[in-house]
Amino acid sequence: MLSVGELAGDVVDVEFCFVPEYALTLRQSVFLRVIMHLALLSFSLGGDSVDVEKQKPNKLMYQCVSKMIPKYFFLTKGVGKHKEQLQSFELALRDAGIQHCNIVSVSSIIPPGCKMISRERGLTMIEPGEITFVVIARNSTNEPHRLVASSIGVAIPSGKNNYGYLSEHHTFGQPDDKAGDYAEDLAATMLATTMGIQFDPETDWHEKEQLFKTSGMIIKTANVTQTATGDKGGLWTTTVAAAVFVRGVQ
Repeated sequence: MLSVGELAGDVVDVEFCFVPEYALTLRQSVFLRVIMHLALLSFSLGGDSVDVEKQKPNKLMYQCVSKMIPKYFFLTKGVGKHKEQLQSFELALRDAGIQHCNIVSVSSIIPPGCKMISRERGLTMIEPGEITFVVIARNSTNEPHRLVASSIGVAIPSGKNNYGYLSEHHTFGQPDDKAGDYAEDLAATMLATTMGIQFDPETDWHEKEQLFKTSGMIIKTANVTQTATGDKGGLWTTTVAAAVFVRGVQ
């Protein structure tokens, strides 16, 4: 729970709090507004939104969600080529369908109960300019014929209250299947170690996959992988693979 005690002078929670306007400096007021809008606009998953402009002049009411937990995620990938590296990245995002988002890179946890949905459905749930949290793998080259790969691995546990893992993998010289297996192995291994599943880390991934699934603790593993060969003319070639978190349908 995020505390704003140091900001407002009292120990209060962000979930439901009334902060007197006179108790905040301008910097502190702006800081709290940023927290509120990020929570409400990005992952408004509980509580009713509040129009702070309509509150009484001597008080600012911040009713916001301190736990920004997505309900869904989807996998996507893309490749782009251009003489400028940044533009090749933009084209890869376009190919992946997420170029219109304000992307924020996050780490590798799938929240309990967060469901994987199709790319097609997921893309309908994000809007242009939306702050969008993603786990992303990215790789680039301007060397002709060099093979580049970006991959995201997924491991989802069986229990409703257990969290899963996402892994990012970017490499050179690996084909789709090798890069995908490696990323999937990374995610599943991280999850297995948190759940106490005993295994030999040197075992081939497909053997570990069967072990993990027969344990009953890991119900699904997957990956999304994008590979590409460096442009023969020396253009920048960029690959991206991403797990995109989205809010629930409102």
